[in-house]
Amino acid sequence: MSFQTYAELWRIPDVRRILVLGLFLRIPMPASSVIVTLHVVGPLDRSYAEAGLVSTVLAIAMAISAPWLGRLLDRLGLRRTLLLPLAVLPIAWSIAPWVGYLPLLALVAVAGLFTVPSFSVVRQVMIRSVGPGQRTAALSADAMMTELGFMVGPVIGVLGASYFGTAWAMLLIQWLGIAAAVVLWLFNPMITEGEPTLPSDAVPSDAVPKRRFGLPSWVNPGVTLLLAGTFTASLILIAEDLGTVAAMRDFDRTALLGIVMAIWALGSLLGALIYGALNSHPSTAVMLVLLGATTVLTAFAWDPISFAVLLLLSGFFCAPTLTAALEAITSSVPSTVRGEVMGWHGSAITLGSAVGAPTAGFAIDLIGWQGGFVLGGGLGLLIAAAIWLTTRRMSTPAEASLPPGEKSAAPAE
Repeated sequence: MSFQTYAELWRIPDVRRILVLGLFLRIPMPASSVIVTLHVVGPLDRSYAEAGLVSTVLAIAMAISAPWLGRLLDRLGLRRTLLLPLAVLPIAWSIAPWVGYLPLLALVAVAGLFTVPSFSVVRQVMIRSVGPGQRTAALSADAMMTELGFMVGPVIGVLGASYFGTAWAMLLIQWLGIAAAVVLWLFNPMITEGEPTLPSDAVPSDAVPKRRFGLPSWVNPGVTLLLAGTFTASLILIAEDLGTVAAMRDFDRTALLGIVMAIWALGSLLGALIYGALNSHPSTAVMLVLLGATTVLTAFAWDPISFAVLLLLSGFFCAPTLTAALEAITSSVPSTVRGEVMGWHGSAITLGSAVGAPTAGFAIDLIGWQGGFVLGGGLGLLIAAAIWLTTRRMSTPAEASLPPGEKSAAPAE
């Protein structure tokens, strides 16, 4: 284990700039989630269910846009792709704070479809800027900055809504993200190794792999299961999120909810820090097993203290599981489709949250707060087993095809 890798990463100018810029690109997401909810139930005088519908519409729109904008990144490059969000987002978010509920719903959907693909951009720049041996540490550093953004964002959202009102807070926080996108457009970092300068009217036919039966050429059982693992990890996280709220209410310690959630996020941040520093990194299936098992274990907490300790342990495997899946996926596809694949990875996370929220809610209603942890952790263990069995079967035929004398020699080459 060596933490020196992070110091080496920080000395790379592109890595340093994109990590800081990525933080400003991402903070508006969790901040806006809080602000929009407060805006819908406050000034618009609507229910929490209607506020939740706004979040669901935004999640679905972002899940649709991520692969699409990721593919545009692969085909057109960064600057030309960013022109779409920079043309749409200022208009949508300048109008949204001042309209009624239904127009707000429509504008949020439009904004979601043209959200800046910050996750794809930041991670592609990180991967392009470092050597193969530093890739895991780079993705872990990005995971830590993401955790930091999701810790700071809600606080900024609540403070902004309290001091400026929800409408002005929504406007200001979204324009912060737009300003960061403008800086990204000016910065214009390369997002692939040896990124070619494409002509203005076409893309070389060999730059984008051909598609089979309407599906991208990179789609195979291994990548599909890794995306399923990402979906499941996201479902686990939202199940833990809702389960934590229900648990603290059941323990009659709702006032401690913010502290417990911060402990959980701290565990995830520390997990990413240590995972990136490891010399040998466990596979996605192993990380998903650990995440699923510790999630189920949290259901056996008997008081707020034991719950916080077990949640900290589970949080330790949150960011590393998503990092392991992302690294495995990006290592399995050519760089020419990396933006699209990262878009699908982002969609898997978004859809996992969208599906996990009502599913976990049903489990909590059925058997209590423990239901969210048992459901999420159990699904994690099942998907991890499927990934392990599939990768084992995919490697066995290749080994079986070798002549008897070469089977033992192959690994030594």
